[in-house]
Amino acid sequence: MSHRQIMEALSGLLIGLFVAILSSTIVSNALPRILADIGGGQSAYTWVVTASLLAVTATTPIWGKLSDLFSKKLLIQLAIVIYVLGSVVAGFSTSPGMLIGCRLIQGVGAGGLSALTQVIMAAMISPRQRGRYSGYLGATFAVATVGGPLIGGVIVDSALGWRWCFYVGVPFAVLALVVLQKTLHLPVVKRTVKIDWTGAFFITAAVSLLMVWVSLGGQSYPWLSWQSCVMVPAAVLLGLVFLLVESRAAQPIVPLRLFRNATITLTSLASLFVGVAMFAGTVFLSQYFQLARGKTPTMSGLMTIPLIAGLFVSSMASGRIITRTGRWKGFLVAGGLLVTAGCATLGLIRADTPYPQVAVYMALLGLGVGMMMQNLVLAVQNQVTTADLGAASSLVTFFRSLGGAIGVTALGAVLGNRVTHFVSDGLAALHAEAGTGDGGGIPDVATLPAPVRGVVEGAYGHAVGDVFLYTAPLALVSFLLVLFVKEVALRNRSGLQQAAAGTARSADAESDRPADVNER
Repeated sequence: MSHRQIMEALSGLLIGLFVAILSSTIVSNALPRILADIGGGQSAYTWVVTASLLAVTATTPIWGKLSDLFSKKLLIQLAIVIYVLGSVVAGFSTSPGMLIGCRLIQGVGAGGLSALTQVIMAAMISPRQRGRYSGYLGATFAVATVGGPLIGGVIVDSALGWRWCFYVGVPFAVLALVVLQKTLHLPVVKRTVKIDWTGAFFITAAVSLLMVWVSLGGQSYPWLSWQSCVMVPAAVLLGLVFLLVESRAAQPIVPLRLFRNATITLTSLASLFVGVAMFAGTVFLSQYFQLARGKTPTMSGLMTIPLIAGLFVSSMASGRIITRTGRWKGFLVAGGLLVTAGCATLGLIRADTPYPQVAVYMALLGLGVGMMMQNLVLAVQNQVTTADLGAASSLVTFFRSLGGAIGVTALGAVLGNRVTHFVSDGLAALHAEAGTGDGGGIPDVATLPAPVRGVVEGAYGHAVGDVFLYTAPLALVSFLLVLFVKEVALRNRSGLQQAAAGTARSADAESDRPADVNER
């Protein structure tokens, strides 16, 4: 494919990816207004956010494996249709349960868009050239991440109302559908397939149960409770059954033989810890600016621009340099170091930390994530054959989503506990009674009396800093893991070219084979 053909097809993929990311970020500022309208408390708030992450995480490896068996173009169009249906119905939600169900459907479609975008790029573009185009993925992620909360805030405050937070992505999704139909032309290999539905069931069940435990632990029940004693062993048991099923399946969802490759194992684990740091930055910094510094949702989104700008710049720059030089490990190592430094320095922030100082810390984190996010996928794609391209690509995305989902919920529990501690101490120093902003819910800081407001803002500033201190050791683990990744020269053939070469070799072998006298 020429550069022009790649860019035409890539435009449809990027529009679809933009929609997928936008759907997960646009409701962050709108949720309080939504739940006030249709009813629902803190538990509903948690589940609306978690439902989409849960669906994305559980379905990513399934979409990846299906792309190795069926038409990639048909699958990504199906993912867009699922997303559109979920979004339209979500806009008509009249209860928290209905909204949570629609978010699950949205997550299934968004999981397909996230996984299949990587797979289709690998099919079209060689690893050597892919770094250049992967930068566009990082840029799209950055724009959608910072744009989602801003768009959501504007829509909620306008005459359109919160329902348009779900409708606004539909035109983009339809546009992606049309563009992909006209520009994406991939050959379909017709072959006998057998879908590993048993494996799909057990991986979905294991991940879902683990997510439910993490999202509700510390809120609906203590971490050390009978619920934990039931859920954790059950999730481990389901995971073991999944591994047993995959070891015997003819065409497994996650081919376990992939983990015999040290690069795939190391990069998948590194992606898990990068996901924690990445999602911690996008979720908790928004709370920091709103609750510790008293900023509006729109202003909060603008103040996180250094994080997104760092991600944007490093994604684009590293991709182009990798394409020019063919060297990629240095960016993974530098990215791991910057992510660790960003989390460690953000651990020092407080409510009164000067903004330029916070901006530098955010930029460090953004630069590191931008260097690692797409290049971890690139390292894996460079190691596998065309037949395993979808499964291997989605594996890295799966671990990143899993790390982000579990990290956000677990660190959210840490945040609540630390806020409770700091607010209690602060109110005791004021000889006031606890009860406002003590971790039982998200307070409206602007309505609090001046002394109490100072206590609450200080508590959130200190607590968010502590969250990043907990994240820093995990980021350090990702740095240590990529140190042991062996750099392999990037291949110059795309997935389609490799498949064509393999077919040609098979045909040559068949023509050279001596005729069997029994053949008719």
